[in-house]
This record gives sequence, C-alpha cells and structure tokens, in this order.
Amino acid sequence: MSQTGPQNQPDEALLDLLVKQVTEGLSPAEQRELDVLDSATASSYLRELERAAAAITLAGTARAEPPPAALSKRLEAQALDFLATTGRSDAGNKVVDLNRPAKVAAPRAAAWQGAGWLAAAACLILAVFGWVRSPQPASAAEQRAALLARSESMKLDMSATKDPAAAGVSGDVVWDPLTQQGFLRFVGLPQNDPKVHQYQLWIFDATRDQRYPVDGGVFDIPGNASEVVIPIRARLPVRTAKAFAVTLEKPGGVVVSAREHILVLAQAG
Repeated sequence: MSQTGPQNQPDEALLDLLVKQVTEGLSPAEQRELDVLDSATASSYLRELERAAAAITLAGTARAEPPPAALSKRLEAQALDFLATTGRSDAGNKVVDLNRPAKVAAPRAAAWQGAGWLAAAACLILAVFGWVRSPQPASAAEQRAALLARSESMKLDMSATKDPAAAGVSGDVVWDPLTQQGFLRFVGLPQNDPKVHQYQLWIFDATRDQRYPVDGGVFDIPGNASEVVIPIRARLPVRTAKAFAVTLEKPGGVVVSAREHILVLAQAG
C-alpha cells in the first residue's frame, strides 16, 4: 500500500513553529530557527498543516451551526482512513466530536503523543481559528452594495434643497420594493447633536395620502464622516415609492412632519 504525507512524528518544537507559521506567521528569528531545525522536513509537514488550516477556515466561514450528524460521521471516518493510510496507528478510535466546541487550552504534549501529530496540530489550529467562527455582520455599505446588485432595486440620486443646512450635501437612495429594504448614502450631511435634533426619512408612497408619508426612521450623522450609509427603517409597507425626503426634526422624530426643514429630496420618474 502506498503511503502519503510525512511518516514520522515531528519534534514538538518544530511542530509549534509550523502551527504558528500557518496561524499567525513567524518572526525573522523564528523563521531562522525553523530553517535550522530541518527545512526539508518542515516543508513536507507544512503542506499538510496548510491544507488543514484552509479546510478549518472554510468550514468556519461557511456556517455558524455544527455540521449535520451524517456529515460528522463521514468526516470522522475519513479522518480515521487518513491516519491509517499515513501509518499513524496510534490514533486508535480517538476522533474529535465536531458537534462539541473545541477546548482552547488543551495540553499540548499529551496531544502530540495521543491522537497523532496531524490530529493534534489540527486541534491547535482549531483553537486558534475556532471551529465555528461567529459570522461577522456585513457593514451597511456592504449590504447596500448587495442590495444595489438586485435587479428589482431602484437607485435615486438625492438633491440638496435651499435649506442652509443642506449646502454641499449629495447622495443617493437604494430601495428594493420586494424585500422592503433600502439604504441612504450621504456625502457632506452635517453632524447633528441627538439631544437637539435628529434627521428623519420620509417615503412618499404613490398609493397613500401624500400628506402622510411613511416614516423611514430617524438617524444621526457622526463627526468627521466623509460618507455615511444609513439603513432605511420603514414603519409601514411601501407599495410604490415615489419620493424620499430627509427632514430635520426634534430628538426621536415626529409622527407627522411640518416639513419646515427638508434637506434632501430624491424623486422617482
């Protein structure tokens, strides 16, 4: 039977350096130490560790839930087959339960001698990367870009009014009538003090009384922001969006705007 992968269990110091190279990267001094230990052997082990790290990273970013039981059993069987074909009979029946969270502080020395060097290294990589990474929420700008890519979405440019507070303001609105989601993008909208006043979006629906546009939510503009993306929070379903307007209101917003300070306006059609 042909065998693949390194045949001998690596030195603990060498393995520590290899795992660190895969997960964090080495300092120049550590790289020199790795070269002195055994560059040929290190290169062979490194390929397998990189594959393990890549698989773990992909698994962690693909989903936030434990793998299905059937998949776990198949992965466990493949792990045993791999250890058997690479001459690591010391693995026995010790297989990591993929449905249980990995322990970050596992005794290294025992791990190297227990379930085989590759399984131990994979466990350490799991501890560094995490089997299940908490999905990072997309930024408002990323969500806006994704919404803009939808064929159903509409994009309207915003025009500043003659209100002094709107001088130099520009931007646009992206709105998807199917998902009822949207985003405002502003450039040059002044910072506000939430204790004094807040901005409020109004959505004019062609199927509703124009005296009572749909409240699109209140929002603030932080200081030193060249461009700001704000999610739209429509209080009611919008059947046919005709226009979007932003006013300056008291803290918390109002139910019906007097429209004394309309700063920007975007119209469809």
